[in-house]
Amino acid sequence: MKILGIESSCDETAAAIVENGDKILSNVVVSQIDIHAAYGGVIPEVAARSHIEAIEPVIAQTLSDAELSIKDIDAVAVTHTPGLVGSLLIGTLAARTIAVINNIPFYPTHHLKSHIYANWLSGHQPQFPLLAAVISGGHTQIIYMERHDHFEIIGTTRDDAIGECFDKIAKILGLPYPGGPSIATAAIKGDSKKYPLPIPKVDNLDFSFSGLKTAVLRAVQKELDLPITTPSYELQKQLTEQQIADFAASFQATAVKILIQKLNKATEFFPAKSILLAGGVSANQVLRQEIEKSFSKTHQVFFPEPRLSTDNGAMVASAAYYSIQAGEQASDPYELDISPRSIIQ
Repeated sequence: MKILGIESSCDETAAAIVENGDKILSNVVVSQIDIHAAYGGVIPEVAARSHIEAIEPVIAQTLSDAELSIKDIDAVAVTHTPGLVGSLLIGTLAARTIAVINNIPFYPTHHLKSHIYANWLSGHQPQFPLLAAVISGGHTQIIYMERHDHFEIIGTTRDDAIGECFDKIAKILGLPYPGGPSIATAAIKGDSKKYPLPIPKVDNLDFSFSGLKTAVLRAVQKELDLPITTPSYELQKQLTEQQIADFAASFQATAVKILIQKLNKATEFFPAKSILLAGGVSANQVLRQEIEKSFSKTHQVFFPEPRLSTDNGAMVASAAYYSIQAGEQASDPYELDISPRSIIQ
């Protein structure tokens, strides 16, 4: 079964064709990072306009790379929630049009579900039941899955997502957007024990990263002996390269520790054979190493390929395939509603 997956929930315009849920025939991604880097974050209106320009060429290139025509496609899947309203509209409109004109079965797909299924695209077959940590710029959740297409949120963030925290810390340190790769690179030369940072105390399996962000800001101000009213752009001017590296390493180590502590606690209450990471932050190499060290003796541990950790169409197609196998019926493309916010179900 060949599925065309389309993704445009934020700042990547992407499409891919996946066969039987795990074989990538083509995968095309046009990123807007260079556009948004100047602003230090994604500008929704700019993102939507960029999707309009890119969506048709991306889909055409996807078909060309796979050496297929639209008549060879068995189903169309598209991210319809959650995400930026304007960005979601462009991808879903393209997918609906393709489905209607060509009379192809249509499957709207949840963005977080897709990130989880990126783990099936590298020849892996995680065993159920499993725990999936979905960690990205907009989301931080622990999800329990007893089988395909069954999702139970057992932990979520009460404020900032971990990826958002990486972006904000990067801005404090004067590092470029996006913050995840910038902090990871700076941290290589840093001392992760130089600046002790607090572990937020949150009940159950929930997360909180807002306080950690503030703790880093206060630690930087203290290190530079500046008042707490000092704006971040003034901090950036006075930090040395080594101080930036040490703060990046200290923050990264603390964020990783928080995730591992919560996953450890989750395994006490939810029997799991596999532990999966999903989402953009899952590309962080320090996190991967520490997860392997903490869980590989007791669980199967899986990560998406780094190129599949960020938004892409292949994960959308894979998620749709396993939903179809679990019994999901095709949707009416004329009745599709997008939603900027929703929980995975």
